[in-house]
Amino acid sequence: MQVEEMLPQFPIKEFHPFPRALIGPGAHEIIGPEALKLGFKRTLVMTSGLRGSGLVEKICESMKYHGLEVVLYDKVESNPKDYNVMDAVGLFQQNNCDSFVSIGGGSSHDACKGARVSVAHDGRNVNEFEGFNKSENPKNPPHIAVSTTAGTGSETSWAYVITDTTTDPQNPHKYVAFDDASIATLAIDDPVLYYSCPVDYTAQCGFDVLAHASEPYVSRIDFDPSLGNSLHAIKLTIRSLREAVWNPQSYNGRAGMMNAQYIAAQAFNSGGLGIIHSISHAVSAFYDTHHGLNNAIALPRVWAFNMPVHYRRFAEIAQAMDIDTHGMSDVAAAEAALAAAIRLLRDVGIPERFVDVTADSYSKNRLGQGPTAFYENSKTITGDESDVDRITNHVLGDACTPGNPKECTYETVRPVVDHCMNGDLDDLLT
Repeated sequence: MQVEEMLPQFPIKEFHPFPRALIGPGAHEIIGPEALKLGFKRTLVMTSGLRGSGLVEKICESMKYHGLEVVLYDKVESNPKDYNVMDAVGLFQQNNCDSFVSIGGGSSHDACKGARVSVAHDGRNVNEFEGFNKSENPKNPPHIAVSTTAGTGSETSWAYVITDTTTDPQNPHKYVAFDDASIATLAIDDPVLYYSCPVDYTAQCGFDVLAHASEPYVSRIDFDPSLGNSLHAIKLTIRSLREAVWNPQSYNGRAGMMNAQYIAAQAFNSGGLGIIHSISHAVSAFYDTHHGLNNAIALPRVWAFNMPVHYRRFAEIAQAMDIDTHGMSDVAAAEAALAAAIRLLRDVGIPERFVDVTADSYSKNRLGQGPTAFYENSKTITGDESDVDRITNHVLGDACTPGNPKECTYETVRPVVDHCMNGDLDDLLT
């Protein structure tokens, strides 16, 4: 039985496990001894390459120093593709590897999680495991996930997201697989590694955190053990994101967002998500745009869409956003939270509509080695009627949509998608 079938019928909710984690400055320095403790001998390292940062080379050399053999796959793409996963699986098998390390953000971690599931099933195509706990073999190679961005929290969650390139090019498919067998063996979150994250990615990843934190707080799953983490992650994001973006060497800003990412992912791990993520998945399926950027654009619209269902919860979100709600009604406080989210989006320099997203939305990194080529395949977003239609239909089939607090039909969701594409954010405040 699928989750969307269970939600309306059963009050039983499932708490999904987290991996062991090492958190704090210098944590990445002990990856070698930790890998040896886990029995690693020949490891496949999966990463996007992290151009110009030197992080991949440093971590690989540290592992080699401790006697580990390293095979490198550094071609993971943004919005990781099924062929990225299967290329890595082939490399793993050809080199008789026994373990995985992923270095980067959600793209690297998600591709690695998919590869591990595939390896555990003799190299079956990763697309066969779309959905909820589709893997049949619970044992797969051990995995250390080293994060370099504060966004997805994939290093601690049971979810991974893959773009299926075998579908009709005119109707691409990006899916979420939720699988307890995909959870990393060890997560490493070290704020020192976040310093080289470019300004734009820091901002966009930060809104992925805010989406992860806010969606389970209002989700129809309504999972009590997730609610505290949700609110604290929101608080950390509001207090840390601006500093992490505009003062990128700030330890407080980077550590605040690192912790926000980690606990926000633990909130949605069992508390669920909603159509902020469904819209993001759809847009990146068609346009290969950054997941966090998509979440940032969708978040204010989806908050406005969902508020009539949960004014009180959004009023509590307002308090977590450091808004003085004394004397406000729940409705007024919820609207203040929406205004604060829009203010944050503008303060960190994120485009306000999908049709405003261009190659310039991905700026040069601080080493001067840009514009980044990571999104060089992104297409121009049209936002016309047919575009809104196909994005809406993709949203309705997304695995995150059943958790949305407000009922989602073509008629209710299409205006939200249209506003994400073409609408003025100030319209939400009137």
